[in-house]
This record gives sequence, structure tokens and C-alpha cells, in this order.
Amino acid sequence: MKKFSYCILVLLCARSVFGQEDLKLWYDQPAKNWNEALPIGNGRLGAMIYGSAQDELIQLNESSLWSGGPVNTNPNPQAPQYLDAIRKALTEENYQLADDLAKKIQGLFTESYEPLGDVKLKYNIDGIPTAYYRDLNISTAISTTRFTVNGVSYTREMFASAPDDVIVIHLKASQPKALNFTVEASSPLLYKTDAISDHELTVYGKAPAHTDPSYMQTMEQPVIYNDPTGCRGMRFNLRIRIKNTDGTVSITAEGLEVKEASDVTLYLAAATSFNGFDKCPDKDGKNEKESVEQHMNKAWGKTFDELRINHIEDYKKYFDRVSLSINGNPKDETPTNRRLAEYSKGHADVSLEILYFQFGRYLLISSSRPGGMPANLQGIWNHHVRPPWSSNYTTNINTEMNYWMVESCNLSELHLPLLDLIKKLSITGRETTRNFYGANGWTIHHNTDIWATTNPVSGSPSWANWPLGGAWLSQHLWEHYTFSGDADYLKNTAYPLMKDAAAFCLDWLVEDKNGQLVTAPSTSPENIFITDKGYKGTVSVATTMDMSIIRDLFSNLIEASEILGIDEPFRKLLTEKRSKLFPLQVGKKGNLQEWYKDWEDAEPQHRHISHLFGLFPGREISPLKTPVFANAARKTLELRGDGGTGWSKGWKINVWARLLDGNHAYKLIREQLTLTGTEGTNYSNAGGTYPNMLDAHPPFQIDGNFGGVSGITEMLLQSHLAEVHLLPALPDAWSNGEVKGLRARGAFEVNLSWSKSQLKQATIKSLTGSICSIRANQPFTVKGIAIKCKEDNGGYTMTFPTKKGSAYIILKK
Repeated sequence: MKKFSYCILVLLCARSVFGQEDLKLWYDQPAKNWNEALPIGNGRLGAMIYGSAQDELIQLNESSLWSGGPVNTNPNPQAPQYLDAIRKALTEENYQLADDLAKKIQGLFTESYEPLGDVKLKYNIDGIPTAYYRDLNISTAISTTRFTVNGVSYTREMFASAPDDVIVIHLKASQPKALNFTVEASSPLLYKTDAISDHELTVYGKAPAHTDPSYMQTMEQPVIYNDPTGCRGMRFNLRIRIKNTDGTVSITAEGLEVKEASDVTLYLAAATSFNGFDKCPDKDGKNEKESVEQHMNKAWGKTFDELRINHIEDYKKYFDRVSLSINGNPKDETPTNRRLAEYSKGHADVSLEILYFQFGRYLLISSSRPGGMPANLQGIWNHHVRPPWSSNYTTNINTEMNYWMVESCNLSELHLPLLDLIKKLSITGRETTRNFYGANGWTIHHNTDIWATTNPVSGSPSWANWPLGGAWLSQHLWEHYTFSGDADYLKNTAYPLMKDAAAFCLDWLVEDKNGQLVTAPSTSPENIFITDKGYKGTVSVATTMDMSIIRDLFSNLIEASEILGIDEPFRKLLTEKRSKLFPLQVGKKGNLQEWYKDWEDAEPQHRHISHLFGLFPGREISPLKTPVFANAARKTLELRGDGGTGWSKGWKINVWARLLDGNHAYKLIREQLTLTGTEGTNYSNAGGTYPNMLDAHPPFQIDGNFGGVSGITEMLLQSHLAEVHLLPALPDAWSNGEVKGLRARGAFEVNLSWSKSQLKQATIKSLTGSICSIRANQPFTVKGIAIKCKEDNGGYTMTFPTKKGSAYIILKK
């Protein structure tokens, strides 16, 4: 009876909601390296599955496993004395002195996200595997490996369960007692293994007290374990427990050995001693062994079938909210790596583009869950002790990009880990503004970590001395409100944090000789300018990015104050200050000026397009509202070119979509999906996608995946101008299609379909009962609404009141 019920449930799951059962990455060979392995995760535990038939490698991560300990918020007590000198140098246009002095206002590096360990399954089979197959089904978040040896079919099924908080590995053989294998476990960190019983293996370990960034090549001892204070370097514990229906399990020198079994389930549980960003992870840490025991015992009482059902139900409540169909979703039975190769040569494959879109949603569901840590530079998947860029949170673009699509793709709860981190950053960031600048409020510089580091790190001022991360992150506080309409959250959480970020900006701004408010010192991450005298510098005044971010923050706060009906004096102050901010400038080439002066770039095709913040993710520039600046932004993009790293291309997809140029955005999607080689290959200015569909900076950075998903969403639906704009940047290649479940600002859920590149029908559900303004590219009607749409700025618009919970059907006229 149990088996029958289980089969019925699986059948229903496979056909659920939007019929997305064919969303699989699959391969006819094992992974040759990490960039071909397949990722699973439950927000806290992550694994990369290689899929070897005889020697399976499963590389593990735990989201709180970082080097280091609580941050020193005053590592450079002399820093404040240099601020006035830098401003004086900038007034005198002595940019070299400003660069030199900026290096004196720097502090410590962030810590690094560390790998947990490796689990190896070594099969005792004699023969050459045939009929090999491995996949990652992103409809169910389950990875399967199958192969046959000497007539016996072997199957491995793996998933990371969020409700039961374990990784589950189920092994089967088609013939009784044909499973013979060993289980081994290790870690690249300091560790020791132990067999708790004849069916349980454990790994005890310790993370480094400090790990230098991988790009720092001059350190004699880049990874340090010893910490005499007992405060730095967290502990961790991994346990593997085996449940089998028959056969035997015994302890060996290498680990655990299973003999003559038919059906085996491995339960993997892990935890660290991390006890908060402000507590010593060693002496004040949690008892990681007790945590693991609790996770394991909770799951142990459930069968594999029960764990699988729980996992699928939990995952689908997020994943099945959004579906996308383009041109009938033509099927392609080719392995994913070969599809990517053919696509890179120009082959049309809209189903691959849909898979890429949904894979990005899968990755965020797998790496960012309420109550946990936000997705870092690599989500939760990293196998390096010194990972690229420390696998931290890079807040001058990459962390924000990770969450651009979270609200529009109907995953609002997954925004909470980032919003929780912002709360912690506001605490340490308040110390940084006081200790480094003698200023009020809070901020963060270009990167952070699990310890909420906020100081400018040591290095080139072009990236280290950028102090507006707090203002940019505040946009996410506002966006969570605009999509949800949650006034209590706005009042009690978002508004106070945004106001405190604005307090720093108000202190940071100074008047220039014309009485305009500017930032000084100011950088444009991570670019370099060339002055009229030929000096290549990084520190100047009032970069366009700085001013656009501050305008965005002030505008959002003014609007929030009006919505809440509070803080009128502060609102008036922000309105006055906003009117004095140094404005956008159009340069001599017709481009949007990046710097205070119309200087040349040392690298004309630089990967960052920081000065286009006002176009995306901001709302200051639009072809519909500010065509002069929109045209200047377009010229900037033409001069920058379409090259760049993987995440840079992801960013450009979004800005081209905001320029309502769907064909150019689509061109970049195709380039983003260019099959890219393994790590270690020099792909300068040519980011793409690895065989496992993870983004290639290169090396791997997950923000490119998330940025690409955001860009696709912006092509289908925009709402930043207080209008629900349907199909704003539809490319010619997507002539027919349907998308369901997207979210728009104003708290609307949107389904829409189109045919021959024209809107066919849309349904807008109002979640809070707010005023709805709709824009489309052709005339339309709304069922039950006796208002006619009007022609407006090359499109058609209509505005009407809605009722909470009601759905409104928009039809092509």
C-alpha cells in the first residue's frame, strides 16, 4: 500500500502545475572536473555530484563554514585623519595624491567561504560500465546516475532535503545483493575521521583562523589555523549513516564497507559551530556534534520514500510558481553539454534558454533559504580552501545581482537571507562609518563575509575605497516592499535601515564650487580614468554611480515616508538635498558620462557598467521618461561593447532590456550561453557557461546565472516605472509563448501569453488591492473594466483600482 501511494504522488508531482517535467540537465558520461559536476542544495547543505560509475565523488559544502571570526571594526585608527587631506587634493585636482592617501583609509580583508569535505563511493564491480546516464532534474531537485555492468543495472539518486535537513543518497541494484562498495570521507581542511558504529562514519574538523584571498600571491602563510585567542576558526562535523535492507556493513581502515546489499540509503548530516556574526565560533560556538545528531536522528526515522516525498513537496512550493514556454518548447534529446556546444555554434534551441532560466531559479532555491545565509559568489558550492575572490559577498555589483530576480521570479521569501545580512551589516557598518570617517549612519564597502565585514579592504582604491555598498543594498530593502506591499515590514524593518544608510550619505556629501552636492572621494568600481593631463587615476569626485545610487536611496525613502505618513521633516530634508545632487551628464561622444569630468577610460571596454545604475537596477533613466539619457546609455553600451565576463554579460542583458531592445538582449543571452572550457583556461573578456550550466566569469561565479534570469524576466515584464509593462523587450526569436507566475511591483502576480510577437492575453492578480497601471505595445481591453486604454509614448496604457485577491484579464483589442 505504501509503495502504491508513493507512486501516485510521484506521478502527480511530475505533472504538477505547469508540466515542467522535462527540465533536466543530462549527460552520457561522468563529470571530468568540477565544472561538469551537478549541484544540489537545500540552502544550507550543498553538494557537487561527479557521477563516476565506480569511484563516485560528492563534494560537500555547508553555508556557515567560513574562515575567521568576529570582525575588528577599528583596524585602522588613523584612517579619519586622511579624509580632509584627500578632499583638499581633489579640490586641487591632484588625483595622484588622492589615490595615495586613499590607501591609508583601508583595513582588513574579508574571510573566505570554505569547503566542507568529500565523500567517495567506491564500487567493487568488475567490468566496463555501459548504458551510462546522469541527470539533474530541476523540476524535482533530484540528481540520478545510472549504468550497467555485467547485466546488473545500478542506480544512484541524490537530493538535499530542506525539510529534513540532510543530503540523501539512495543506491539500488537490479539484482539482489549486487551492491558492494566502500564509503570514504575526508576534508581539505584540518580534520580527522572516526567510525561511530559499524554503520556510521564521522568527520571532525576545524576551519582556518584566517584565509587570505586567492589573488594575494605575496603571503608567506596564506592559510592560518593557529589562533591563540581561541576566537577564530570554527569547528565542523559531518556524519554519514547507512541504512540497508540486506547485506552487511563493516568498518575498514578507509571507512565503511557494504557487502551484498540490494538497496542502501546514505544519510548525510553536517553542522558548524557558527553561533552568529558577533560570537567567537570556537569558545562561544554552538555544539556542532549535537546539531548533527539532531539533524540525523530527525531524518533517520523516515524511509527513503518519505524523505523523497517531503523533499519534492517542499521544493515544488517554490519552483512551480513560475513556468515559461516559448515556441512550443521543442524537445531535444541531446545531452546538455552537446546542446550547449551546438547552441554556441548558432543552433536555435529555445528549450535550452528555458532550461537556463529555470536552472537559475533552481540555484537560488538551492542556495538561499529563510533563516540561512544568502547566496555568496558561488551560491553554496565551492571546493577551494582559497576560493576565487574568497567566494564572499561582493557588494559593488555581484551580491546585488544574485537577488535581482528574486522578487520578479516569485521567490520573495528567498530574499530574506540577504535582508537579514543587511541588518547585521548595519551594526558593523555603523562602527565603520564612525571609525573610518567620523560619520553617522552605516555603510559597507565593496565586499563582506559571514562576519559582516564592512571596512574598506587593502588594495587598489578602484575597488577597495568604494563606500556606497550600504546605499545600494538598501535598494533591496525597498524592492522587497514594492513587490510584497507589506507595510509592517516597510515601517519596522526597511525604513529604519534605509534611513540610517541615508544618514551616512548625508554626512558623506560635500558641496563643490558650484554649490552642488558631490561625493568626495569617489570611485567607479572597478574602473580607471585618464585625466586631460594623461594621469591614470581611480579616486575623483561625484562618479555617476555614486550620485545615481544616492538619488535612488533618497527617492525610495521619500516615497516610503509618504506611504507610511511619517517623518515629514526628514522627507523635506531629503527632497532638498536630492535637488542639489550633481546631475547626470552626457559626454562629448554622446555617452552617459561616468566621471565628474568627461574623461577617457583606461579600459574602454571595461566589464563594469557602474554608471548605468540609473537605468538598471535603478529607475532614473528610461526611454519612456528620459529619452536623452536613455540614448546616452545606449551609446555607452555601444562604446563598451558586448564582451565581458559572465556576470558582466548578465548585467548587460538587463540594461538592454530596460532600453526596450529585446533583440540585443537576446544576442547577449546567446553569448552568455556560449560553452566555456574548464578552470585554468584564459577566457579574458569572454565569459560563458560551463558544461554543467554554471556561469563562467571565468572561473565560476553564480551571479552570471542569476543576472541572466533577471534579464530574461525584464524582457517579458517590467514594473519599475509604476506600470506593469507587458512584453516590453520581446525578441523576434520568441515569437510565441506563455509565462505564468511572474511578480510585478505593486504586489501583482502576472500570467501572459503572446502569439506572432503580439500580446494575446494576460491575467493580473492583485495581492493587496492597489492601483494598477498597465502598459502594452498594442491596444487592449480589461474584462469588467469600462475604461479605454489610451495611446501613450509609443504604447498603450490604462490605470484602474483593484480589489485584493481579484484577477483581471487583459485581452488584445
